[in-house]
Amino acid sequence: MGTPGKSPGPAAHRAFRTGLWAAAVVALAVVGGLYWTGELAGYASLFVVVVIFPVYLLVVASVLSKWLGYGKTPADLRRVTREIDHDASDEGPW
Repeated sequence: MGTPGKSPGPAAHRAFRTGLWAAAVVALAVVGGLYWTGELAGYASLFVVVVIFPVYLLVVASVLSKWLGYGKTPADLRRVTREIDHDASDEGPW
């Protein structure tokens, strides 16, 4: 996994995209194969593709992002502060 201060980089981006595509193709091939062999009925396959498949892709994306170093914890965040311009007049923001 990557260090907190570094971006994962273009290789990790390509690996994430390729992994997500591979997972999608394999899952759709499995659903198609189960439908073709008759193990999965028409409405059940529609349910799997419409409801289960997006959840599966979210889980795969979460696992890939954590594995490739995209995951950030609250400890990696830094406080964002706004600098006050003391030279500005007190007329307001506009």
